Amino acid sequence: MPHLFGTDGIRGTANVDLKPPLAYALGRATAHRLAGPGRPIVIGQDTRRSGDMFTAALVAGATSMGVDVHLLGVVPTPALAFITGAGRFAAGIMVSASHNPACDNGLKVLDERGFKLDDDVEEDLEQLIWTAEELPSAPADALGLAIADRDLLNLYLDHRLKLAAATQTDLHLVVDCANGSGGIAAAQILEATGAKVDVLFNDPDGLNINADCGATAPGALAREVVARGADVGFALDGDADRLIAVDACGCVVDGDAVLGVLALDRLASNRLPNGALVVSVLSNGGLQRTVEEAGGQIIRTPVGDKYILEGMLVNGAGLGGEKSGHVIILEHTTSGDGIVTALEVLAVMTRTGRSLADLVSQVPLLPQQQRTIPARHKDQWEGDPAIRKAIAIAESRLGPGGRVLVRPSGTEPAIRVMVEGPEAGLVSELADQLAALAGERLN
Repeated sequence: MPHLFGTDGIRGTANVDLKPPLAYALGRATAHRLAGPGRPIVIGQDTRRSGDMFTAALVAGATSMGVDVHLLGVVPTPALAFITGAGRFAAGIMVSASHNPACDNGLKVLDERGFKLDDDVEEDLEQLIWTAEELPSAPADALGLAIADRDLLNLYLDHRLKLAAATQTDLHLVVDCANGSGGIAAAQILEATGAKVDVLFNDPDGLNINADCGATAPGALAREVVARGADVGFALDGDADRLIAVDACGCVVDGDAVLGVLALDRLASNRLPNGALVVSVLSNGGLQRTVEEAGGQIIRTPVGDKYILEGMLVNGAGLGGEKSGHVIILEHTTSGDGIVTALEVLAVMTRTGRSLADLVSQVPLLPQQQRTIPARHKDQWEGDPAIRKAIAIAESRLGPGGRVLVRPSGTEPAIRVMVEGPEAGLVSELADQLAALAGERLN
C-alpha cells in the first residue's frame, strides 16, 4: 500500500492522484480515531477550485460516522489550528496544498490541540483509510450534521487583532496574499497596527493561488515595494502559514534571516526561552553561527513544521521555524502564521527604528542553493552508488565550511538537493551537477 502522509498531510494533484473517495475515507477514519459520536470536528479550506469537492467528501465521511462537522469555509491554516485548539473540537481538517500550484490539493489533519498529528496517529489513520468501509457507520437517525459556522473565524481574528493593537507603527508595508486564504484576514489585522497597508494578489478565482505571487514567487512584491516607496513587504503563501519578507530596497528576506532577526532581538532582551532557536536541517549555517555567537543555541530537527514544534516543546524553546518561512512564536501561536510573523517583524523594526535591511545585516548567511528535481523513484537515492559518490566528491570540494543535504520531498514526487558553502560560485555549480545527476538516475 502506498504511504499517504507526507511532511504536511496528504497531497496530490486534485482529481488525479488525490480523489474524493480518499477524502471520504479520511473523514470516516478521522471521525473514528479522533472524534466519535458527540465530539464534533471542524473543516477549513483555501481558495482552490477543488476545495469544495474535497470538503464535501470529508463531510460525507465524517457525518456517516455520526460526527457533526462545522464548516469554516475559506480560512488561513493558522486560523483553523487556533479554532481547533480552542477546546470545542476533537479534530480539524484543512483542505489545502499550501504553497503548491492550484492543480494540487491536500488534506491536513489536526488533533484537539490544533497540532499536526504525531507520526503514530498518522499511521493509525492510514490503516483506517484502507479499511474505511469496514468501520461501523451510524444509523440514519444518528447521522452527523454539516453546520456552516463562519462566525468561528472571529475567535482567530479577535486574538490576532489584539496582537496587532499591541504593535503600533506608522510604517508603510505591502502584503502579497498569494490569491490564497490569508487574504480574508491579512489586511484587517495588519491595518490594526496603524500601518499603511497596500494589498497585492487578493483576487482569488480558484485557479490563481500562488501563481507568480506569494512566498514562493516574491519577485512581483519586491518590485512593488520599491515602486511604492514602502518600508517593507510581506509575502504569504496560499494558506498563510508561511511568510517571506522583502526589504525597502526590494531584497528578499527568507525565513532563516527573519528567524535570525527575531532571535537576536529576543536574546538581547533575555526573551528567548533557554536561549534556544529550533530550526530544520535545511536552515543556514550562517544563522547557526550568528545565534551561537550571540549566546544562544541552535536545535535542529527534520524538515516539517510539526517537527519544529515538537522540538520546541521538548526543549522548552519559544521560537522556531524553517527557511521556507514557517515561523512559530510559541507565546502567540502553536503553528506557523505568516501574519503573526509579519507583526513580529514590524514590532522589531518599530521598536529599534532600524530598517529591515539593517536588521538582516546582523545575520550573514552562507551561500546556499536548493534544487527540486521531479523524481519517479525519489526514495531510491540513498541506494544509488553514483549519487552517493557525487555527494562525497561535492563535500570534499566544499571543505569543512560546507555541506550537502539530499532528501526526498515529503509533499511531492521529487528529490530535493541543498548545497551550502563559503563560495557562492562553487555552491551553485555543485547544486546544478547533483540535480542533473539525480534527475538522470531517479527517473
